Amino acid sequence: MKSASLKQIKDELKVLPDVELKELILQLARRKKENKEILTYLLFYRNSEDLYIYAVKSLLDEELTSINISTYYWMKKTIRKVNRLMNKHIRFSGKPETETELRLHFCRMLTELEPSITGNKVLHNLFIRELDKVSRSLKKLHEDLQYDYKREVRDLKDVLNDV
Repeated sequence: MKSASLKQIKDELKVLPDVELKELILQLARRKKENKEILTYLLFYRNSEDLYIYAVKSLLDEELTSINISTYYWMKKTIRKVNRLMNKHIRFSGKPETETELRLHFCRMLTELEPSITGNKVLHNLFIRELDKVSRSLKKLHEDLQYDYKREVRDLKDVLNDV
């Protein structure tokens, strides 16, 4: 079976009554966890981006504090998992401010880890890539915000070089 185009889906949704539309949305939410997460963002956080950023930061903090630091292998696995989680939440929002804020928070958390991520090339490169992504997302922001965030990126690079 071939999927319908987005236009066909939009046209069909226009003719559905509200009750049926709600039922379809609930069926989508029951299917996959990610559908439920997207609906949660759209229903509860879409209009309060600061609250969403705070909630995601709390989630990232919780995941990174429970990291297994016995070996770099386990650190890499957990950090990559947290990175995927962060990227998913960035996609939900789609706003450059949210992306910048979450990526900077992730990088700050990585610099605080013991043992240091500089002891592992993979983690060090992941950190550098995240800072590059922050730099790219900064170009989409207002100039005043760019200045503040660029200073923070510079500080993070300095912290990494000092270690």
